[in-house]
Amino acid sequence: MELTDALKALSNDTRLQILQWLKDPDRNFTAQEVGDFHREGVCVTKIQEKARMSQSTVSQYLAILQKAGLVKAQRIGQWTFYKRDDANIRKLLKAMKQEI
Repeated sequence: MELTDALKALSNDTRLQILQWLKDPDRNFTAQEVGDFHREGVCVTKIQEKARMSQSTVSQYLAILQKAGLVKAQRIGQWTFYKRDDANIRKLLKAMKQEI
C-alpha cells in the first residue's frame, strides 16, 4: 500500500464516508438479498443507494479505495460486494504515525 495513494483516496468526503459506513454495515445499510455483510461485504447497489450517487461514480470511488488497499471486493454472480480491509487500514495508520 502506498501512503500517498491511500491519503488521496481519503481526501474525498464521499469515499471517506463509504469507509465509515462499511465499518458498521448492520447499522448503516438495509438488509440485502444476497450475501452476508460480514462475510462477503456490502453490495455496491446498497452503497450507491446510501450515497445517492450514480452507480458509475460509486463504482469509481470504490475502485479508488480498492486500489489504495482500503477495501476488498468480492464478486458473487452478478453482484460485487465490498468490505473494509481493516488490516491494511491499521498498516496505513501505523505508516502515518511513522511519517508524520
